[in-house]
Parts: sequence; C-alpha cells; structure tokens
Amino acid sequence: MPRFPVVLRGYDCDQVDALIARIEAVLRDGAPRPTAEDVLSSRFAVVLRGYDQGAVDRFLYARIRELSARALPQSSPRRRADVGRLIDWIESVEFPATRVHARYDVREVDAFLERVVAGLHGAAPPLTSGDVKAGAFRRVRVGRGYDRGEVDRFLGRLAEALDDSVVR
Repeated sequence: MPRFPVVLRGYDCDQVDALIARIEAVLRDGAPRPTAEDVLSSRFAVVLRGYDQGAVDRFLYARIRELSARALPQSSPRRRADVGRLIDWIESVEFPATRVHARYDVREVDAFLERVVAGLHGAAPPLTSGDVKAGAFRRVRVGRGYDRGEVDRFLGRLAEALDDSVVR
C-alpha cells in the first residue's frame, strides 16, 4: 500500500485506501472490478488531515494506465502502426488562423489535440470518438483564432478515425 503525505485538507484516507486495495486486487489477482473507467469516475470526500490530492491523483493515473493495458487485447504490429499514423496525422494538422471568420480559441484547440495524442500514447486516459464529438471550445471575438469550420471538419474526421480504428 503506497504512503501519501497527509495535508491539512485532502482526500479522505479511508476512501482512498479502500479504492487502492480494490485496484491492487485487480492487478494482483485478476479480479474483474474496478476497471479503469471505475477508477476515473471515483470521487473522494475532501476532509481535514487527508491525503495530498496531487500525490493520490498521480498514483491513480498510473494505475489507470495499468488497468487500461490489461483490458486491451495484446497489441499487434498493425495496431501500433495505425496508432502511430493517427498520432502523426493529428500532430501535423495546421488550421488556418483568421481574424475575420468565426473562430475558436487557439490554445483550447491545441490543448484538446494534445490530450487526444497523450491518450493514444497511453500517457493519459484515452479519449473516445464521443469525447471528440462533444469537444467544445470558446469562441474568439477579438484577435486570432482557428477557423471554426476547419476545426469542426477535422474533429469529425478524427472521430470517424477513432470509430474505425482498433484504438479505444
């Protein structure tokens, strides 16, 4: 069982310990629950003299990656190539910046695409095609932004690519 720093206001220690015990049972014995999705949706009460939230979150994200890796079928060379190609495609996209037409905030769009790539790399929880379709960005009224039409078309194609691929 990991040791977390206790801080003035942090996560309820008993709740965190119970979830970690269940996660360790899955990783050690192959128990069916909790899944990576269960861990992601877990919430803890914030109490006086609880575990440091950042330390717990970092630990849990590492365990989520392990749980996700166990849930996926063994990777094939074709799958890795598909993921690599998808990552290259996302990283190479260039949206026209405009000051005239309807536009999205550049930083928000870039940060969202970085989250998609991090999920494909396994460094963060993966985003689904539904997450991509539901992506919403702040509209820029003054200054430069990405053309909304171009971003929306790209995200539509990205959602289709995630649906069609074996990446989930």
